[in-house]
Amino acid sequence: MDLTTIITVNFNQPAVTLDFLRSVKTHCSGMAVELILVDNGSDEDHKDRFLEIYPDLSYIRSEINLGFAAGNNLGVKASKGKYLLFLNNDTEVTLNLIPELIKELESRSDIGLISPLILYFQNPEIIQYAGFTEMNYLTCRNRGIGSMDINQGQYENDSRETAYCHGAAMMCRKADLEETGLMAEEFFLYYEELDWCEKFRKAGKKIWFTGRTKIYHKESMSVGRESSIKTYFMTRNRMLFIRKNTNVLNTLLFSLYYIGFACTKQIIIYFIKGRSDLVKWVVKGLKWNFTHKADSRDLGFKIKNS
Repeated sequence: MDLTTIITVNFNQPAVTLDFLRSVKTHCSGMAVELILVDNGSDEDHKDRFLEIYPDLSYIRSEINLGFAAGNNLGVKASKGKYLLFLNNDTEVTLNLIPELIKELESRSDIGLISPLILYFQNPEIIQYAGFTEMNYLTCRNRGIGSMDINQGQYENDSRETAYCHGAAMMCRKADLEETGLMAEEFFLYYEELDWCEKFRKAGKKIWFTGRTKIYHKESMSVGRESSIKTYFMTRNRMLFIRKNTNVLNTLLFSLYYIGFACTKQIIIYFIKGRSDLVKWVVKGLKWNFTHKADSRDLGFKIKNS
């Protein structure tokens, strides 16, 4: 089997990351695997603890939090594998994950990115991801296939094209990145994997899902469900995604919908919930798109390493 590089990013989650390393060690033992862990400016450096669990670990530490895309890109630049497997550090793998993903990629040269079935770790009978429907670019809305359904094996023989991969687990050939490029670092957090899928599609590659293997995901451990950073980047990046991947007319029509309906509705909901503190982050996220170019590296948000 050709070498596969697993890339994961840690930010202030040593316990979760240690569980991830144990999972890889248990289920990928004996396989041709290179494991790269990028520490994204965590408050404490836990390199020794990580190496104790996984002695062959390739450890890269950034002194600042670079975000999801840039952190993974550091791993890509250091990787040696023919295949790159991007896994969130809050996931746990299964025994056949790498062989099945490689088998799918080798079966079709036009597959660019592939994701497995994703189940919730805390509720492993519940499906998080079995693919995505196509994006409605006027609203920047789509739907998760199988989301919150009970896993009854309905996807175990499923192998098909899908609209988008899931950032928690996706594999590609390293050679394909020569044409598609790396993940866009200007997103920092959220929507970067969707944008990457668009890049692969524009390069003539298909986005793929397989239910023949799976991972378990400890969802929402990195960022709180309602926080300033999530509110800001979800607002900002939804519009940024449209700006980068559609034409001027579509962007204009989307902006009218987004400002006039979607964001207005969200602001009202925050007031009703007593979270008026988040309203300013919706406004700031919108404002960024009118004051910055789509490829700007100015995040408009002060990132704290905590």
